[in-house]
Amino acid sequence: MKIIKLLSLLFAFIFFTSCDNDDDNPDVINEEETITTIRVTLTDPESNVITLQSQDLDGDGPNAPEITVSGNLAGNTTYSGTVEFLNETESPAENITEEVNEEADEHQVIYSTSGSIQSLTTTDVDGNGDDLGLSFNMITNTAGDATITLTLRHEPTKPNDGTLSGAGGETDATATFSVLITE
Repeated sequence: MKIIKLLSLLFAFIFFTSCDNDDDNPDVINEEETITTIRVTLTDPESNVITLQSQDLDGDGPNAPEITVSGNLAGNTTYSGTVEFLNETESPAENITEEVNEEADEHQVIYSTSGSIQSLTTTDVDGNGDDLGLSFNMITNTAGDATITLTLRHEPTKPNDGTLSGAGGETDATATFSVLITE
């Protein structure tokens, strides 16, 4: 009888200690945000504004993003630019750019251009002095077609060479804009 009582106590002890949650500091799960809209604002020296927007309200659904460009860019001009990330499945729309800025060391916007764009240089950095990319300067070339592709990377290697392969990490959002540069 003593052995049965002893075994019962032992099993009860094992059962209760195995159910105990010793993890007082569980890992924080940082869920990926929904980004439906990428909006780029380009401002020339005369304060003319051109807006580039990619909006995909159905996310990974069957519809492609709707791309809009509000006008043509001027040739041989320096534009200051900003990028904004929104979740428009919520009302009012959630500004994801704020979170990207708050977690700047875990994010980077990578740009690539082609055609009649001379250069694009980011102008903001994270707390460690590494590129962030929410703001930039872009210099157009002579008249012609051009593309601007931007990709928001999560947990890139920093510092890096400013390319997707050099940055690594995971893509949170991407968009490609076709623009026309006029004289």
